Amino acid sequence: MRTTVTIDSDTENLLREEVRRTGQSFKEVLNRSIRQALLAIPVRATRTKITPLFPAAFPLEFREANFNHLADALDDATTLRELGA
Repeated sequence: MRTTVTIDSDTENLLREEVRRTGQSFKEVLNRSIRQALLAIPVRATRTKITPLFPAAFPLEFREANFNHLADALDDATTLRELGA
């Protein structure tokens, strides 16, 4: 089939590089590239299994806690203890 398409300049550069690399004609490279892209099997995202470091359940009292505030409070307590306050 003969048709007219507009190819972006960056895509044309990629095709021309492949023509130079393989020695195939522009038409062959274009058809092969389109065929490969359309036949490609989409890669599914795989679920990552997370294994807890500790078998204990997460403490319910910390469920709604902001851990940055908790860390700051612990740092403050340590600093006060070191200063002897």
